[in-house]
Amino acid sequence: MRDIVEVMLAVDCQAYSFEAGNVRHEHEWKVWQDVKLPDDKVILPGVVSHATNVVEHPELVAERILRFTNLVGRERVIAATDCGLGGRVYPQIAWAKLETLVEGASLASKQLWR
Repeated sequence: MRDIVEVMLAVDCQAYSFEAGNVRHEHEWKVWQDVKLPDDKVILPGVVSHATNVVEHPELVAERILRFTNLVGRERVIAATDCGLGGRVYPQIAWAKLETLVEGASLASKQLWR
């Protein structure tokens, strides 16, 4: 991410979606400590991964969301999935991952919007 973030931010769009739950990319949230997200942009970090059949715990999903909101602001983060889940994991697992995404977002929202 560090190697491509400036190119990514040069793309004329409103939002940037990227993997953040995949274990190969989870550490990359740190790039936002040094890079300023343009004021008119939002990010969609993937906080549940397509790369494993393991369903993330809602508290882990909330932690992943909070990492980003602490760096770029709560109004500028939309929790998403890493890539698409369809065809990559069994449908029952995909639905469970979406459920945990909702639960994790709810936990994070309770902390962010007190």
